[in-house]
Amino acid sequence: MEQFYQQIHSYIDTHRQEMLDLWRDLVNTESGPAQKEGVDAVNALLRKEMVACGLSVQTIPMEKVGDILVAQWDNGSQLPPILLIGHMDTVFKPGAATENPFRIDAEGKVHGPGCLDMKGGVVVALYAVKALQSVGYNKHPIMFVLAGDEETLHQNSNAQEVMAQIMAGGCAAFNFETGYPDDGVVVGRKGGSVVVFDIEGVAAHSGIAPEKGRSAIAEAAHKILAIQALNDIPRGKLINCGLVSGGIGENTIPGACSIRCGLRFPTVAIKEELMADCKAISDTVNIEGTKTTMRVEMVMDPMERTEGVQKLYELVEETARDMGYGEVHPFEVGGVSDSSVAVVAGVPTVCAMGVKGEFNHTEKEYAQMESLFTRTALAAACIARI
Repeated sequence: MEQFYQQIHSYIDTHRQEMLDLWRDLVNTESGPAQKEGVDAVNALLRKEMVACGLSVQTIPMEKVGDILVAQWDNGSQLPPILLIGHMDTVFKPGAATENPFRIDAEGKVHGPGCLDMKGGVVVALYAVKALQSVGYNKHPIMFVLAGDEETLHQNSNAQEVMAQIMAGGCAAFNFETGYPDDGVVVGRKGGSVVVFDIEGVAAHSGIAPEKGRSAIAEAAHKILAIQALNDIPRGKLINCGLVSGGIGENTIPGACSIRCGLRFPTVAIKEELMADCKAISDTVNIEGTKTTMRVEMVMDPMERTEGVQKLYELVEETARDMGYGEVHPFEVGGVSDSSVAVVAGVPTVCAMGVKGEFNHTEKEYAQMESLFTRTALAAACIARI
């Protein structure tokens, strides 16, 4: 493999500037959560690059959010495809790229909205394929699946279901999310959900006719204590009542109250346990005359550390050591990503294969410039060894 590694490094070394140029163009094309046109512009930039290197490209339209980009390199192999997954949207508001454009400082750090999460990672994935093309790789077809609304957890689209159907049957997946400075490779992520309890009471004047009222806020108080008691931190079973709203004033017994809760869970089994617990709390009436409706607004399943995930990580670890990249290590995080979609679809997946850096989702976000090149070489080598 030594000659192969040398060829991969040689390709990357001779294409450093165009990799940086694409990174710059992607970062300076704003694609925040309210900018469908911006996400679709990023999509268009990537489609142009992909078509130019012989990939077949498909855009799956989404009505309210950025479209999904699917591209495949059909290199003659009849084996199941290797999936390269990620997203094209960021968390930033319009104007962020004007205030904080792509730039490289004297320390070799890249700045700009989404430079780390995850436009650098998209460049890594694309140029890993280009590098493999340059050495005649043809073991497996390679498929890109890039979402347009990952940062909003697909709350306003059916992208999660669409991507699950596309990913099913893949033999392995690499997600080019934020890479970590200490070279941690993510092998597990918690799932997440938003659950809302809408409580209907009976409004009444608190001084003139208090006996006629049934306080939705008082019912909510009972429920909040019961909900918070579900937390089991050692097991990773987490629920937070993060927003409570209700009532119109201190002289009116409130007729309505809403509780918004964020759930986190490391396994599908604990997710189902939490949902059952929430339903039981919703159905329990503490104050006679009140009624509660439970709504599940969003669910992202966890990325569980399956046997397939572990084996794929071991391949990454062995490859990194063999090619002189250095040591990597596995770890699990609380944040969700589309890696969970792949794992639930039965595809072994490793995450955080993108450029390395810190402070994503903030104005201080930065990426290490050199990691663009070292991570591209690592990705290409890992793909080749499957």
